[in-house]
Amino acid sequence: MTAKEAIRAEALRLGFDAVGFTRARLPEEVRARLFAHLAAGEHGSMAWMERRAEQRADPRALWPEVVSIISLGLSYAPAENPLAILAEPRRGAISVYAQGRDYHDVVKKKLKALGQFMAQRFRAPLKVFVDTAPVMEKPLAQQAGLGWQGKHTNLVSRRHGSWLFLGEIYSALDLPPDPPERDHCGRCRACLDACPTAAFPAPYRLDARRCISYLTIEHAGPIPEEFRSAMGNRIYGCDDCLAVCPWNKFAVTAREAALHPRAEAANPPLAELAGLDDAAFRARFAGSPIKRIGLARFLRNVMIAIGNSGDASLRPAAARHAEAADPVLAEAARWALARLAERG
Repeated sequence: MTAKEAIRAEALRLGFDAVGFTRARLPEEVRARLFAHLAAGEHGSMAWMERRAEQRADPRALWPEVVSIISLGLSYAPAENPLAILAEPRRGAISVYAQGRDYHDVVKKKLKALGQFMAQRFRAPLKVFVDTAPVMEKPLAQQAGLGWQGKHTNLVSRRHGSWLFLGEIYSALDLPPDPPERDHCGRCRACLDACPTAAFPAPYRLDARRCISYLTIEHAGPIPEEFRSAMGNRIYGCDDCLAVCPWNKFAVTAREAALHPRAEAANPPLAELAGLDDAAFRARFAGSPIKRIGLARFLRNVMIAIGNSGDASLRPAAARHAEAADPVLAEAARWALARLAERG
């Protein structure tokens, strides 16, 4: 068994659903696309993308010893249609990826186990990364044959649809690369047309400043009013562009139990969420990516959803935050009350 075959076999044994190998370099067009995205300000307030852009654009700038990159995918495909919750305005819609355990922990644990296997077997330096490092994981995954970047800018797999978490191992080993995957989107534009806030100025381009995932997770200030109605009951992330991809018909429900929905994060009632204090929030979302945005930002999102619900019984849930110490939360609560009043 070659080194590449041994690594692939161990990765699959550890539970990864996709494994590919590529050289530690990216084509110039990937670099150009990144810098055009930053120059246009389409990354919004995510300044960390600018600070380490050079390392993001060139794997060798991040770690000069890297020769090969192993791209790994872990499916989080849902068992049911994730858009069905949008028809239940009294409940908060939480993105599929955030309903289970924090994928950073789940993927990194498997990456470290694979890295340990490689270190013991081949005695070559390596580094493991999930998406908190300046790594162009989607272009690398395409080069490694895992899938291609669809028109929604996310990775699409012929086997797993749009539902793959990605991780990488940067290795000093010289491993034969796999053939890259070609684009299979064709003339389909389902993902572009599904976006509630028109966040795609063109195919393969995302303006994060208009994206509900960005607005509910990364954006710290008030959510611009032009996007509030379109958010509906989405309180953490948005799955619309992912869920409508026709390639999802080949995906099977995620095997990894840690990524299955937990009751406390499986689209809970808005009234229940609005009553959380800091301790209850931390306890409820321990081990979840939701915890990282903090209570005030989370409640800001809940208030927008309450305002969009049209349900007068939720007025007390919004009223309790109308004078909150956090001005962004207080403004969102007052907006929700005004919106409910407009609807009678």
